[in-house]
Amino acid sequence: MNWSVSFEPLLSWPLLALVLVPLVLLAAVGLWFRQRGAMLRFIALLALAAALFNPVFLNEEREPLKSVVALIVDRSQSQDIGARTKQTDEALAGLQQRLARFKQFDVRVVEAGKSEAAEERTETRLFGALEGAFRDVPPSRIGGAVMVTDGEVHDAPSGAPDFNAPLHALITGNDHEKDRRIRFENAPRFGLVGKPLDMTYRVISTENQTGPVDVRVSVNGEQVAVEHATIGQAMPLQVTIPGAGRNIVELAIDREPGELTDTNNRAIALVDGIRENLRVLLVSGEPHAGERTWRNLLKSDASVDLVHFTILRPPEKQDGTPINELSLIAFPTRELFVEKIKDFDLIIFDRYQHRDVLPILYYDYISEYVEKGGALLIAAGPEYAGESSIARTPLMSALPAMPTGEVVEKAFYPRLTDLGQRHPVTRGLDGSATEPPHWSRWFRTIGVQNPEGEVVMKGADNRPLLLLDRKGEGRVGMLLSDQGWLWARGFEGGGPHVQLYRRIAHWLMKEPELEEERLTADGRGMVLEIRRQTMADDPGPAQIITPSGKTLSVKLEKSEPGVFLGSVQTSEIGLFQVANGDLTALAHVGPVNAPEFADVISTEGRLKAPAEATGGSVRRLASSTAADGVTLPSIVPVRSSGDASGSDWIGLRTTDDSVLKAVSRVPLFGGFLGLGLLLLAMGSMWYREGR
Repeated sequence: MNWSVSFEPLLSWPLLALVLVPLVLLAAVGLWFRQRGAMLRFIALLALAAALFNPVFLNEEREPLKSVVALIVDRSQSQDIGARTKQTDEALAGLQQRLARFKQFDVRVVEAGKSEAAEERTETRLFGALEGAFRDVPPSRIGGAVMVTDGEVHDAPSGAPDFNAPLHALITGNDHEKDRRIRFENAPRFGLVGKPLDMTYRVISTENQTGPVDVRVSVNGEQVAVEHATIGQAMPLQVTIPGAGRNIVELAIDREPGELTDTNNRAIALVDGIRENLRVLLVSGEPHAGERTWRNLLKSDASVDLVHFTILRPPEKQDGTPINELSLIAFPTRELFVEKIKDFDLIIFDRYQHRDVLPILYYDYISEYVEKGGALLIAAGPEYAGESSIARTPLMSALPAMPTGEVVEKAFYPRLTDLGQRHPVTRGLDGSATEPPHWSRWFRTIGVQNPEGEVVMKGADNRPLLLLDRKGEGRVGMLLSDQGWLWARGFEGGGPHVQLYRRIAHWLMKEPELEEERLTADGRGMVLEIRRQTMADDPGPAQIITPSGKTLSVKLEKSEPGVFLGSVQTSEIGLFQVANGDLTALAHVGPVNAPEFADVISTEGRLKAPAEATGGSVRRLASSTAADGVTLPSIVPVRSSGDASGSDWIGLRTTDDSVLKAVSRVPLFGGFLGLGLLLLAMGSMWYREGR
């Protein structure tokens, strides 16, 4: 309880001054000249002033407030190493028990590092958690903070934190830990496919070791080399990027005896493979409306270098024009189909027929080019069904279908077959979801027999329209109509000619995204996402091996025809191996080479400066002689001006803040008591004056 006196005047202060000041002057003059009754007049004046000032006796009932103490517990993944989790749990239980004895402390326990968000697992951010614990607490009520951590805190300030209270850190782990790790010093984000990529890395040892160590180099899960590195020195590395898209370069070293963990014995670099410009040879036969459609499409693709020839003047044409007056370029057949045929990623014959421009032997070269991994596209017109068809040359061994000699002149809507709805080349073509399809009609189909490979589009009378086939290591496509230009010209609304033609060309050139059977995995935050492209009805579940070696099975759900998806939420950061059937994929979940694993040795150094700046302390929970047990310091409440730590104790500040519960007031010069005193003083003065 708090007692105090307060004044509640009956008049305003200016009016009180106007009334009392002249009276005080008269009383003072009387006292100065020692007039009779001056003392009684002065007492009466005091009684009048007391009545007007109205003094009140106050009695306040207050409840003291508690100091807020934050207990920050590090639950990051580095705390799972060795006996740190056990030490943390024991320390947390012991601190809660000891703090419960002090009624003046309000303890708030915050476990940091348990969030599933990848950005929050990149680093151990205990001071962010501490700020959140004190966000609604006035500075005068902050009693201090105790952190239970391994000391690897990545948001520790260089000086005092933003509160005026002691900070104490209790460090898990042991002071005799040793570790060895590997990291990339320079890892480019992009690399050319099939070209060497220069990188650098470093092997680091906490014991300042030197000497050689073997480093295993893997690309997309396959070991490609073993490098001999010197510990502590930056080492050069050259790797060849095997394919376009995401590539994972991994460095790994063996675990050393007595090493704390092998989690950081691997380093990951994600490199996006970029193809050099693809070289395409387009050979057009008789000029027609669709020729420029192919040319415009390929010329507009920045990743394609196009070589285009149109056969305008076959050798048998003799019109008497002198050679020196011809503005045509001779078709360099030997240079293209013998000397440099291997330099092309795709050869397109657009309504081409055999007219003795190419020697018969060169068709054998083209077939051999396909068998060894090349790509060939036949954009067929009526010539393919005629006597001069290229199907009547040695190229027939590379073709997926032979002509019947029939040319069907009939309007039809190109439609996807059942296989075409699942095939990545035609799956989801714009306008294909309706019946009839939301695109224009075509009017010509070339008849073929005994088609091989996959028929993904059909034309008039359900005849094959688009064939895709594999020959040896190469690929062949056949479009059995020359009417695609109608889509490009916008006839009857046009159609997705750019989408279709580009997909055909890129499938032939083995772009990974267009493979029929493909398994990919990727990390989105702390979620592993799996995507399976397949022509089968059900690929079955995917098998996952986590970074810690655990095996999981994930069901793949159908997302659209030919595409199955699956996902799994995980708390582990690192490289995941995914398998489905005979396909495998790698994915890295979480931050790449996160600071959380860059240095896992427990340390007192990072928290020493902020703790000492607040008058707190940093100490280990266990020494080298007590590897698994913990030794907790005593807890002592201290005033704001006292020391906050000692050799075996830590101090937490108490607050003087309180909450006003009730107030009782007693007027000192009110009621009959005040009236009686005032009348007594006035009566005494009157009596003295009357004598």
